[in-house]
Amino acid sequence: MQLLLIHSDYIEFEAQRPTKMAEEVGEDARSGRLEEALTAFIAVEKFDQDDPEAVVARAAEEIADVALKVKADRIMLYPYAHLSSELSDPDTAITVLKGLQESLSTDFQVVKAPFGWYKAFKLSCKGHPLSELSRSIRMGGGEVVSKALKSEEKAVSYWRILAPGGERMVPVEEFDFADHKKLDKFARYEIEKSRAVDKVPPHVELMRRLELVDYEPGSDSGNMRFYPKGRLIKGLLESYVLDRASDLGAMEVETPIMYDMDHPTLKNYLDRFPARQYTIDAEKKHLFLRFAACFGQFLMASEMVMSYRNLPLKIFEITRYSFRREQRGELVGIRRLRAFTMPDMHTLCLDMNSAVEEFREQYQASISVLKEAGLDLDDYEVAIRFTKDFYESNKEFVEGLVDIVEKPVLIEMWDERFFYFVLKFEFNFVDALDKASALSTVQIDVENAERYGITYVDASGEKQLPILLHCSPSGAIERLMYALLEKGAMDTASGKVPMFPVWLSPTQLRIIPIAERHQPRAMELVHLLPFRVDVDDRDETVGKKIRDAGREWIPYVAVIGDEELESGEMTVTIRAESQPSKPKKVRMSVEDLSSRIEGETRGKPWRRLPLNERLTLRPRFV
Repeated sequence: MQLLLIHSDYIEFEAQRPTKMAEEVGEDARSGRLEEALTAFIAVEKFDQDDPEAVVARAAEEIADVALKVKADRIMLYPYAHLSSELSDPDTAITVLKGLQESLSTDFQVVKAPFGWYKAFKLSCKGHPLSELSRSIRMGGGEVVSKALKSEEKAVSYWRILAPGGERMVPVEEFDFADHKKLDKFARYEIEKSRAVDKVPPHVELMRRLELVDYEPGSDSGNMRFYPKGRLIKGLLESYVLDRASDLGAMEVETPIMYDMDHPTLKNYLDRFPARQYTIDAEKKHLFLRFAACFGQFLMASEMVMSYRNLPLKIFEITRYSFRREQRGELVGIRRLRAFTMPDMHTLCLDMNSAVEEFREQYQASISVLKEAGLDLDDYEVAIRFTKDFYESNKEFVEGLVDIVEKPVLIEMWDERFFYFVLKFEFNFVDALDKASALSTVQIDVENAERYGITYVDASGEKQLPILLHCSPSGAIERLMYALLEKGAMDTASGKVPMFPVWLSPTQLRIIPIAERHQPRAMELVHLLPFRVDVDDRDETVGKKIRDAGREWIPYVAVIGDEELESGEMTVTIRAESQPSKPKKVRMSVEDLSSRIEGETRGKPWRRLPLNERLTLRPRFV
């Protein structure tokens, strides 16, 4: 599709006579006028015939994006064959144009000029920098919607709640949610499948105020910029999840970010994965940007020589980045992105019994990973999804997963298998707007070993197909950061003091010298203590410096004055033990404070402070 977008003072048209391919329209639709409108001149092309629905979705997104930028509430859709020499058939063109009208009408006043008519029109272009824009919509260079995603939209699910103790699954509408408010919100979110966000969630203000993450106006929506403190937290989480994967016995690898869409194995797999892809045409190839590490790891495994003695075998990669063309209304902050960092581990198992045991181990490991990152079991809800056949054969195992978390979980069950997996779990964070986002997950895959030709040799010398597990112990790193920020916002709303775990805090200890003569001792401690320590040497009152440190969620704040110089002790505000307007202040020696921070960060990754130790020498990013 070719688009010419004109921000107009007005656009008016009059259909004068039909061609042989004209659509039938009533008298009232043969003329029209819009004031202060975005006019979209449209040529529907041959390429659009392969997937008209996807073309409508992508074109509607582009038109709406421009309309919002120029602040236009009205849109004129004007068929204009002169934009292309490779036009689609009339039926496709009419279908696409009507689809655009229907899609855009939910948010804009839309008028469509009739297709296939000779028309006269008048238009006044506003003449500002965004008043004339062109767009090419090619599903070969934009979005591909998999068959699995389309199947997911049509799939019939049975929604149940399963409580600890092996009680029967209760239909959601019959379960008493009185003591499980977040589970109730999560269940409603999943069943209603409303993913769009109509308000700005609290973490967006926090990610900017804390100078962690921000929108990048020079990029595609859903691609973010990370400031030094945000990059620090992101890097620490990446290192931690990598360490935990290594503890599970995984081998770290690295694979490409783009693949050939016409590769026979990959082409088939794309239609089995529920995601929208970015695609690129280059070097006479039709390429797609990966949305997970599956492709590279499975292609690698297909060329490996393995025996049953090598299994279970784990391969791990932190993908920086994975890409999914999420829909525009779903993109806000770092909750859902189009480019994200996904820790991705795949396990090759001997058989289903081995896969089930590995699944349980990785389920428990994921609970531990989230806990160390700052999220307890009370902070997220559990979803377990499976086919009816798998559940009938593994009831005790599934019930055991519920017993591990010791709280009711949401069950989704299908009569038949739509995807490549028969079982998966997700840990889902429910935010302040009652939107749920999946974090950790593990899936049992029964298709892809055969699809990719992944085999091992059994004890009899025969080739066998392994069962595969897909695991992300934390979920996307950016989404984990979102969950920590949203948790902080909800803690604040409930009268608690928000904070990151000490090992993740950009500044772990801030030293506040009362006067300039105390600064040398403060700087001495910066170089003495093996932590991320900075000094607030600004010309501000001590009270303001302490308040500012609190707004940055700094876990330890130490004040140094004459008394501290003389005694060798410091007055330390301990954030974890404080309440709003009631800071917990303790007299501590340098050794005691160092020992405490060391105990809270032991065994975790560490990186240097990414900014100057002196606040007066730092730039402001926001």
